[in-house]
Parts: sequence; structure tokens; C-alpha cells
Amino acid sequence: MTTPDATPAGPTPRSNGARAAGQRDPDRRQRIARAAIEVVAEVGVEKLTHRKVAAAAGVPLGSTTYYFKTLDDLLASALRQAADDDVEHLRSWAAGLDAGGDLAEALAELVLHYLGPARAKTIVEHQLYIAALHRPALQHVSQEWDTALAELFAGYTDAATGRALSVLFCGWQLQGIVREQLPERADVEASFRRLLDR
Repeated sequence: MTTPDATPAGPTPRSNGARAAGQRDPDRRQRIARAAIEVVAEVGVEKLTHRKVAAAAGVPLGSTTYYFKTLDDLLASALRQAADDDVEHLRSWAAGLDAGGDLAEALAELVLHYLGPARAKTIVEHQLYIAALHRPALQHVSQEWDTALAELFAGYTDAATGRALSVLFCGWQLQGIVREQLPERADVEASFRRLLDR
């Protein structure tokens, strides 16, 4: 990309306006990414457009296309934001665990939280994650999310068990969002306990 100094004719009005707005609104990129998550929650991945995201973010259409040239760029940013938010929530959860507490019980409680009070958030996160199936540009972001989750759980066990826990944790969520009834707490806890007691 050429800089204004390198372009004799100067930047186009649109890019100049977006750049100036970015200087006045340093959080605009993140706000657009969060708005994309909201739009996916409302209409799904396939109906996401720059125009809908701009409206949700309260910014000009030119801002979304300035920061995110393609819809895949926008989706990748939304997925990364969702992943960052989720990992931050999990770290807060982990910080609140009692030393020597029952990890299987805590993980079961966490699964039921994701499928209960946080169900809507869980659904949109999975929509973004699964979008990587048909959008190669998103695959590395989904994989980074997997790695962060496995590393967090490994902090309480070991690398191999942490990875297994993350797979089981995600599996319960994926099954849970397509079913009407919540899984039984005892079943969820027993699955984690079986893995941890091996």
C-alpha cells in the first residue's frame, strides 16, 4: 500500500477520511469486528455484509471496507475477536478456581454455563469457528483458538490431557447448541472425571 508521502496526487478522499477517522477513533477496528459478531448472531455467516456491519457499528460503509477489504478479512477479525473474548473469559474463570479444587466439577459447571446463560454467545462463536470449513482464510484463526484452549487446560494437567480436555469441552458445547435440552450435569462431570482419572 502506498503512503500519502509516496503518492504525488495524495490519498483518495475515502482513504484519507478513513485514516483521519481512525486517528480520532482508535478503537474503530475492534468495534467493527464486534459488530460483525453481532450481525452473525442475528443473520448468520452467509448473510454477513459490509453494509450490515457498518450499520451495526455505527460507522460509514467506507470504514468497514478500509479496515477489511473482503468479507473473509472481516470474518477472520470477528473470529479472532470472539476467540480473544472467550479465552479472556476462561482465564478469569481459571483464576477463580480453588487451589486443589475439583476440576471435573468445575468444567461441568462451565459447560452448563456456556449452554445456559451464555448460549447465544456460544452459538455465534461456533458459527464463526465452523465457517473455517469453507473459508481457508479463517482456518488458522480457528486453530489458534484450539491451541489457546488446550494450553489453558494443560496448566492444570499436562499437554496431552489439556488437549483432550479442550476437545471434550468443545464437543459438549457443539452437541449442546443443537439440542433443546441441556445435558445432565452428572453426565458432563462424569466424562471429564473419566478423562482426568486415567
